[in-house]
Amino acid sequence: MGASTRIPDWRNLPNQLTFSRFVLAVVLFVLIAYDLWLGCLIVYVVAAVTDWLDGYIARRWKMGTALGRSLDPLADKVLNCGAFIFLLPEGIRGQWLLPWMAAVIVLRELIITSLRSFMETSGSKFGADWFGKLKTVLQFAALFAIFTMLLLRPRPEGPSAVPDWACLGLVYATVIATVLSGLQYVWRAIVLFKTAPGT
Repeated sequence: MGASTRIPDWRNLPNQLTFSRFVLAVVLFVLIAYDLWLGCLIVYVVAAVTDWLDGYIARRWKMGTALGRSLDPLADKVLNCGAFIFLLPEGIRGQWLLPWMAAVIVLRELIITSLRSFMETSGSKFGADWFGKLKTVLQFAALFAIFTMLLLRPRPEGPSAVPDWACLGLVYATVIATVLSGLQYVWRAIVLFKTAPGT
């Protein structure tokens, strides 16, 4: 492909998939607001697939960019944190998602995003480790279970194919992993800061 027809880095396929996740997040929030649970489940699964796919394509064909490395985790945080926030009214009614749980998840993401931006601006690599990836997997599992429970919940209220306690357990696991991974990131930042030249 000639230089004149070369696609700019910011418009490559992985970045387009990342941009699409922001759009899917907005669609998901609207669907949650109108209790359209089948749509929520479909949109959330599609968004999760784009998350895996953009990373795979970027690594496989060496199409990673600085913009993608910044926007990819941000898209995940907007999608997941926004979903937990919009689900709060349902969660409070069912007692499987409480305000303090959503607050912990959102606060951790805000702190780590700011910390990552600061560390990478100063030249230190601060990507996700296995604990952070576990947190992301648990967030996906919790939201997938919640949307499935809400979709299959009988009316009038009765036993659901996915019980409330399963969703509560996954949310608790997510909160614990969120806190522990956040502490691990903070510790890594402290170590990097102490060992950085000139500190």
